[in-house]
Amino acid sequence: MRRVLMAHFVPCALFVGCVYVLLRSGSFSGRGDWGSALPSDWSGTAGSVLLVGSGSAVLAMLLYPFQVRAVRVLEGYWDRWSLTAGVAGVLTEIQRRRRHALGDRVIVAADASPRAIRIAADAARRLAAVPPEEVLLPTALGNALRAGELSAGERYGLATLASWPRIHLHVSDRLAGALHSARTALDTAVNLCWSFLASAVVASTALYDEPVMLWLPLLALLLAALSYKGAVTAAQAYAGLMHIVYDLHRFDLLDALHFPLPDRADEAETFWQVSQWFTGSPTVDLPYDHGRRPPTFRGLSDTRDADGSADA
Repeated sequence: MRRVLMAHFVPCALFVGCVYVLLRSGSFSGRGDWGSALPSDWSGTAGSVLLVGSGSAVLAMLLYPFQVRAVRVLEGYWDRWSLTAGVAGVLTEIQRRRRHALGDRVIVAADASPRAIRIAADAARRLAAVPPEEVLLPTALGNALRAGELSAGERYGLATLASWPRIHLHVSDRLAGALHSARTALDTAVNLCWSFLASAVVASTALYDEPVMLWLPLLALLLAALSYKGAVTAAQAYAGLMHIVYDLHRFDLLDALHFPLPDRADEAETFWQVSQWFTGSPTVDLPYDHGRRPPTFRGLSDTRDADGSADA
């Protein structure tokens, strides 16, 4: 319920409330009468709350199946559309230059000042949250998530994208709660960003002939940018938790699949073979290990008492 309210209902309620106020003020048909934008009596207030609430609930249910798509668009997966493919190339080049700038800051001289060392440490921390140059995406949100998707399991030989749907079902309750909270924060920030962007577009359309009120769409754009920054921060936290999942539960995945647990020397090879098995291109047949011992049958002459002595 908390996730539904935060990630879906509240963003939709903000947008529906914005449209409702603009409609009541008459801003779409001329200069708005802001004195009538809000109801003046209890019955009108109750009716407005019921109307906005029900409209928000319906909109949230309609948009719920598109949550993954809402995140992926802000991540920068735009190559499918010719209109945005060129923009994606430009923004990716900007992300590449930012990555190079971070790499340059990491390098400091041996006699560098304490301030320069702190700047280098911060740059190293930020650089660790960025994926390799050849797989950069156009947006900071996309790169924050991709850094986790391409390194969480790969450190052990597992392909993260192929193994994540299987391994995250085996996490501990505490870690599952942390993952759920981080994902809720990410989806809430993304949906708030879309809500404020849509509100800015609608408000700009309604208030184009009221220059004194144009601060409203500008405020919506500012809140959208703030929400996007929050989404990037939440994505970095989520990517960090993905790394922890593989640190603690990679062997639980093998145990659930009934594959034998490897030694340290064979760990990377075993997990690589499991990843090949996930993608449908196994290189070798992994043996099963069901953990069962064959039953032993003892005759009367072999029966022992509890203390180990033979029956009389």
